[in-house]
Amino acid sequence: MPRRTGRSVVDLDTAVDQSRTGDIWIFRGESAADRAIQTLTNSPVNHVGMAVVLDDLPPLMWHAELGHSLPDMWSGRHQRGVQLHDLKSAVRVWGSKYGQRAWLRQLIKPIDETQEDALLRTIARLDGTPFPSTAKLFSRWFVGRAPKLRGRDTDAAGLESAYCAEVVAQTYEAMGLVTGRRRTNWYDPGKFWSGDRLPLAPGVRLGDEVAVVLDASDV
Repeated sequence: MPRRTGRSVVDLDTAVDQSRTGDIWIFRGESAADRAIQTLTNSPVNHVGMAVVLDDLPPLMWHAELGHSLPDMWSGRHQRGVQLHDLKSAVRVWGSKYGQRAWLRQLIKPIDETQEDALLRTIARLDGTPFPSTAKLFSRWFVGRAPKLRGRDTDAAGLESAYCAEVVAQTYEAMGLVTGRRRTNWYDPGKFWSGDRLPLAPGVRLGDEVAVVLDASDV
């Protein structure tokens, strides 16, 4: 069973040490682009990723972003779009370079071998998928939220690009952690914040947000 901190604020080392596969990492920034995402989606956050912690590998972050500051741990190269990063390094970049505050939400029940296999298949399929332009990002999210348009085939399996919440939603769906009643482009980062209604599958629960504080050595 994953260890739990029992605290609402932890340092980065503790958060990374406590992270297990399926835990959610959420970020909030203050740039104009960050504010636009928060305003459009009526959300306090603008980015989401998922922890991947397997065997003897270091803790990793599975997410999608426009930048390419870190090497992708799946492909071994620097790339934009859907990426698998060293978790601690990724949080440092989002905190120091992008000026983002971070929170951790932990998956209460650990994943099983079948879910781990589904995760690896999803990573193999989506890694390297480009990040969409701003216009395409907002357009696809709008289509996912509009009832009359939900019948379109917009799931990430056939996408030419994918944004962060789509990647996490697609992965959660493949692992059976969400119900699958929603298109993946219905999701935005705020759906993974505890104040919203994430359609978790029966028996699946996420803990409350734990703020992750970076110290001077992290930035």
